[in-house]
Amino acid sequence: MDVQPYGVWHITYDSYFTVGKKGDKARDFPTDVGLTVGVLPYEKLNLEVGYDLLQPSDDPSFFNAKLGTPENSLFDGSPGLNAGIFNVGTRRDVTDYDVLDFVAGKTLPLDLGRIHVGYYTGLTNTLKDTSTDGDGANGGFMVGWDKGICPVNDDKGKFQFNRFVLAGDWATGKNAIGGGGMGIYTYFTPDISLLVGPVWFNDKTLNGDMLWTIQLDINFRF
Repeated sequence: MDVQPYGVWHITYDSYFTVGKKGDKARDFPTDVGLTVGVLPYEKLNLEVGYDLLQPSDDPSFFNAKLGTPENSLFDGSPGLNAGIFNVGTRRDVTDYDVLDFVAGKTLPLDLGRIHVGYYTGLTNTLKDTSTDGDGANGGFMVGWDKGICPVNDDKGKFQFNRFVLAGDWATGKNAIGGGGMGIYTYFTPDISLLVGPVWFNDKTLNGDMLWTIQLDINFRF
């Protein structure tokens, strides 16, 4: 449910790879290098826009955007809400997945982390898996959870950031993005983190077996 704050840029470097697979059975994903920035100067309403470059790929360019409100911004105790679009490719009927999603998130009591639930749908049929039996789904539900652990405080005992964040998510639907993943973020600073963990897919015919991912994320400001 997070949206980039105004003027904060975000670089991501996501790699996906197999472990213990022979070359003829391995199916790695392209590496994703992305850039996102927050563009609305408001405290209670945020908008981010982004670009992703996937290589190697014949059509590597994808665009995304997300509009959202933080927790407690609408009223005391209100959930975080956002609506966005992602995987907007540049080649019709090949990479124009154009996935619209809606997400609500809330911090749980008793220090149990945050829960996120939502729904997504492809605005074109490119998202559907019709490669095998023509019975692909063009949308589905999403659920995610994260929790920070090992807080880092300054010399006055004031909280700065969590050294580690546990995270997991899953999306229903037999299509190009249906599946799940889990991992652990290691925060070296409040603005630099590294995620490591497995990802898997609802349709192995389309996306292959389980992969591992390493994701480097960096926030910066001019």
